Amino acid sequence: PPTHPVFVESLARGLAVLTAFGRDRGELPLTAVAEAAGLARATARRALLTLDHLGYVTTRGKLFAPTPRVLELGFARLAGLTLPQIAQPHLAGLVERVHESASMAVLAGDDIQYVARVPTVRIMSVNITLGTRFPAYATSMGRVLLAGLPRDERTARLGATALDALTRHTITSPQCLAAVLDQVERDGYALVNEELEEGLRSLAVPVRDLQERVVAAVNVSMHAARATPQQSRHALLPPLREAALAIERDLHVAGRYTRVPVA
Repeated sequence: PPTHPVFVESLARGLAVLTAFGRDRGELPLTAVAEAAGLARATARRALLTLDHLGYVTTRGKLFAPTPRVLELGFARLAGLTLPQIAQPHLAGLVERVHESASMAVLAGDDIQYVARVPTVRIMSVNITLGTRFPAYATSMGRVLLAGLPRDERTARLGATALDALTRHTITSPQCLAAVLDQVERDGYALVNEELEEGLRSLAVPVRDLQERVVAAVNVSMHAARATPQQSRHALLPPLREAALAIERDLHVAGRYTRVPVA
């Protein structure tokens, strides 16, 4: 267990006991609770008796079960969370690590729409705020979101989208873009270099819900002159993926109990 001077081990054990119960483990004997919580039987028993005394656990013979009072521990707050609210602290942590701006976006028609953002310095001619939209085909988050669509829907969208040259680097061939999206689907990330705006590079990864559907994308954006694309990928992709996984973990926990709006 952690050894920080303010760490309350008994509280941690009590929470571990509560998390032993799940969707398919509504009632458990002491031995199963102890095993699921990683605690000795005597320790788990003391925690269960304390939780029983407080009204968070009930007993039926040798079986223990959580009571509805457990919902007081945070369900009211959980029920009102949106995906951007879940993502915001993880994006802030990512920015602290990489010292580049980080954002989250969702698909809005043929565009991406920003729903969360933690900036560092302004690196685009357009000031990005919540609600800002850009063409999905020319952005890293857009390509991640398009690559996450069912193949038929992706093909239909590409066939109906005008691929304008936003810079001299923008991919405007439907065949080339389709191949790029196939690669994004395989790789699990997209790197876009100066296709939306000269001098701008961005790297994005998907955020998936409990059903493994891509519901959002998160990215890191930077000045293209600071490093090569390969250097940017090497330095930024691991922490970006870690942030996305942390967002997914919180989303999956919340999604077990309530519908989480993506915007």
